[in-house]
Amino acid sequence: MAEFKERNMLLRISWMFLLITGLGILIFGILVATFPKIAGPFDLELIRALGVATTGMGFFGTVITLKSYRRKESWAWFTLWFYPIFWTLHLAGGLPPGNDHIHQVVFIVISILGLILPFRHFFPRKHQNNKKIKVSH
Repeated sequence: MAEFKERNMLLRISWMFLLITGLGILIFGILVATFPKIAGPFDLELIRALGVATTGMGFFGTVITLKSYRRKESWAWFTLWFYPIFWTLHLAGGLPPGNDHIHQVVFIVISILGLILPFRHFFPRKHQNNKKIKVSH
């Protein structure tokens, strides 16, 4: 019983980590689409378009987290690996916002934790009790 509660708590913490990541991307996208000048002295229409695309990415990631990931659907687990990939590329490329990039490291860590902690919920071990029994005639 305690193991069951612990596993459910891991799943709850995990989807909350992924939800925070998705909402961070969503809010960033809305801000950039609405106020493209915050991204710097670049082509404002291009930055606005990137903000709209980022908003969509954050929205869909959030919906996937709240619906399919919480239902332990393995396709959602695989799909949400785009979070740590996105933030790692963001960090490696030195992309905005800000110059400290601490938020990118935080999002990388919490998204990886959100995917690794509940691994057994999505991919349970096969039980030893499923051995084939020979039937004699």
